[in-house]
Amino acid sequence: MKYLALIQARCNSARLPGKVLKDLCGKPVLSRMAERVRKSRLLDEVIVITSISKSNLPVLSLCSGTGIRVGIGSEEDVLDRYYQTAKLLRPEYIVRLTADCPCFDAELLDDAITRLNPDTDYCAMISETYPDGLDFEIIKFSALEKSWKEAVHSYEREHVTQYILRHPDLFSLQDYVCPIGNLGSHRWTVDEPEDFELVFRIFQHFLYEENKEDFHYQDILRFLEQNPEIARINQHYRRNEGLQKSIAEDRIVIPGDSFYTPEE
Repeated sequence: MKYLALIQARCNSARLPGKVLKDLCGKPVLSRMAERVRKSRLLDEVIVITSISKSNLPVLSLCSGTGIRVGIGSEEDVLDRYYQTAKLLRPEYIVRLTADCPCFDAELLDDAITRLNPDTDYCAMISETYPDGLDFEIIKFSALEKSWKEAVHSYEREHVTQYILRHPDLFSLQDYVCPIGNLGSHRWTVDEPEDFELVFRIFQHFLYEENKEDFHYQDILRFLEQNPEIARINQHYRRNEGLQKSIAEDRIVIPGDSFYTPEE
């Protein structure tokens, strides 16, 4: 196997609880995300990975009912969750995705894969020139394994690729840059109630007004340019707030050991 996509999903988000199960024009956010990821021509497998917390049982139920394979692991040590699932299949590359990005554009991922340099350990939208919510990270299995063995900060375990990003001396990084300018101020992820409202309006427009299920990021840009009041719905939120919070609460952990106590 060459390319394995792992979509991390959980129900107990602090800012918008149950966001991956919210109804997005007839289907849960997670289902919308999985459908759009599966449009990739180059991925070999798509798996949802969630945690052992009983709060995530609805994620397991949803995936079971729709035929999506699931991996289960630590709640907070998400790096371990990725590694333990990936090592069962040992792909050459893992594509890291999050379930709260239902506007994901598979054409961008396929384009990035075709542009991968042979020596690249990690390819992503490092310079953040694409809208928040189109993100993906392409990671060599060997780089993920090295991170799993060596990362000792809690935020590196929670946010999976921070060890790689903070050690460019150890890994070869490749930036995937938007060819039509810096669009990083756009926010199409689902972290807050206003985020969901904006994404809902996007899906509502394309599914019901244009009857177009396979829409792409250029289509969304055009819609928002024509409706700037919708684009402004969530513009007061900053990018990567969750990461900054994790860095502020950082602690040293033992690589390979779980630092999460399951719910009773």
